Amino acid sequence: MFFKSTLTFLILLLSFLSFGQVEKARRVTEVLCSDSLYGRGYVNNGVNKAADFLRDEFEKAGLKPYFGDSSYFQPFSFNVNTFPGIIEVNIDGKPLVPGIDFLVGESSGSFNGELNLIEVDTSVLSNHRLLDPMVEKVRVGEYNGFYINLSDMSAQEAYSAVYQFNALAIIGAVVYETDQKFTWSVGRKQLQFPILHIKEGKINPKSKIKVEIEAEFIKNFESKNVVGVIPAKKKKAKTIVFTAHYDHLGGMGTSPQTYFPGANDNASGTAMLISMADHFINNPSEYNMVFIAFAGEEAGLLGSEYFVKSKSLDFSKIKFLLNLDIMGSGEEGITAVNGRLLEKEFELLKCINDKQEYLSTVKSRGETANSDHYHFHVKGVPSFFIYSMGPNKNYHDVYDTYEELSFAAYDNIVKLLVEFIEKL
Repeated sequence: MFFKSTLTFLILLLSFLSFGQVEKARRVTEVLCSDSLYGRGYVNNGVNKAADFLRDEFEKAGLKPYFGDSSYFQPFSFNVNTFPGIIEVNIDGKPLVPGIDFLVGESSGSFNGELNLIEVDTSVLSNHRLLDPMVEKVRVGEYNGFYINLSDMSAQEAYSAVYQFNALAIIGAVVYETDQKFTWSVGRKQLQFPILHIKEGKINPKSKIKVEIEAEFIKNFESKNVVGVIPAKKKKAKTIVFTAHYDHLGGMGTSPQTYFPGANDNASGTAMLISMADHFINNPSEYNMVFIAFAGEEAGLLGSEYFVKSKSLDFSKIKFLLNLDIMGSGEEGITAVNGRLLEKEFELLKCINDKQEYLSTVKSRGETANSDHYHFHVKGVPSFFIYSMGPNKNYHDVYDTYEELSFAAYDNIVKLLVEFIEKL
């Protein structure tokens, strides 16, 4: 009787250790979002400090180094535009708050001085010849930049306009007044002049504008993927791969409030990568288990592209890949990208959820090229990109903070994905 009770207790304890993951996930996420890592980007070497932290977490979890006996790191390099110094914009003598009142375009060049802008009507998009005389006035020095009002445009219209007008930054500054949500990105090139997105109502065509921007273009910035493995006991075992990108956008200038924490995108997914490792360390699988934390995702899926091109893994031996991105909510369920392509696997995922009632819904999408599963997918690796859905819509902005995450469905997402892997 004592044996049975003890065995039951141990089973319950193991279950708790395996699936009571949210507290550790909170700790990992909070560290990844901290100002010490400065948005896990390219100012203050935030991304590589995050890599060191993850190597230590992989080692503590019990993962083996993937590259030989001692290295979890796969270095690679790329060009990146950064803003390591002063970022200041004053309108009519009033300073604007970076990240809240304005954004500097990610490909902006340096500038220090006053802007004298010519107003450009967006109707020129339908007849580019109307833009020629305005461009000439900037070229000869009558003005030193362009003012463009995007307010009242749809999000798609504004995106298209920015895409076309940004090219003007090779001859002068480009300043947008916009009512769109601010979203930042990573610049892979540097234009000669600055690009500014300024909140609607903070500027007008006749405003007196003083700007100081320090931009630095870094060639061959070295970053690194972090890779660990749990080897299977059988030599010919298939492989399950879990991936998540740990990098984010970094910081915009030296002001502490202008770094982008990237809590949901994707500190939360990186934490879940470690949760998966913890589970399979405690509950060994028949598969080889590979865990990859990618850098360079926000710069264009560069880390995963490098890993795939390096042929560091035999793709023919991969049973399935799960890419984890945006895992900090889940009140409205999850979506599986590639679910409409891999119908059998998606039906398994959905049936598990319908039976166990882990999540409110499990939705499917078709093919996308917007996260690190993609380069594996085009090589024929069966893969899902899983992301959670909920009321938290903060994305690529200064508001995507640790404090905004609910982790409402975190443990249940872990349970669902573990059961999915076990039943493949």
